[in-house]
Amino acid sequence: MFGLSHRQTPQIASFGKSHPGLRRSNNEDAFIVRPELGFCLVADGMGGAAAGELASSIFAETTLEVFSRAEGQSEQETLEVVQRAFGWANERILDHVKENPHHQGMGCTAELVSFWDEGFVLGHMGDSRTYRFRNSQLKQLTQDHSLVQDQLNQGLITPAEARNHPMRNVILRALGVNESLSLDLVRGKTLRGDLFLLCSDGLTDMVDDALIQEVLSSTMVLPQKVEKLIDLANSAGGRDNITVVLSEVV
Repeated sequence: MFGLSHRQTPQIASFGKSHPGLRRSNNEDAFIVRPELGFCLVADGMGGAAAGELASSIFAETTLEVFSRAEGQSEQETLEVVQRAFGWANERILDHVKENPHHQGMGCTAELVSFWDEGFVLGHMGDSRTYRFRNSQLKQLTQDHSLVQDQLNQGLITPAEARNHPMRNVILRALGVNESLSLDLVRGKTLRGDLFLLCSDGLTDMVDDALIQEVLSSTMVLPQKVEKLIDLANSAGGRDNITVVLSEVV
């Protein structure tokens, strides 16, 4: 999916792709790029085949619905729309589980970046990630809601130990798990040339930040960069579904 927005400022070019990886037959990830509506998202489902896929697709479809109805482009309005998307999706996943108890335990991680005239609002839950590439430097804008990140923050383990930790898949926050929503919100100004990377952990578990930065620094166009990142994750073992979305302020 490749698109160019027609909004006055900022103008956004986006491209996204999802790959099941090399070890899984199904893909529980979901993504949307809708530059004309000013947003892009990545979600990674959990809770088993049907339920995981369903949770991530509920988040994607709910967000599209919310943004299709949204008006106004101020920072505050953008913030409220992002919160509404997470809130509605959380309710819908919980409602689904009530009606389908055999799907107990389903949920998803979620990254949602929305652009307004001068900046962006980012909503984050789980261990999918959002990065910003600016002036040849890659910066991680999110912090994983995971057991391993928690231990890292407390100095109990080293970054090297975190990379191959046996419990690195234990997530502390996700959509569709609790009625009360503990959502990280990040806000910032955008500059021309800013490149936002949203990805599931199928990329970051396999490819380190230095290599990601190298790809984003290259002269390749957006679709080529997305393909290259997915290829690198698969070359490193492709243990999980891999979803990559790039959005550039042009």
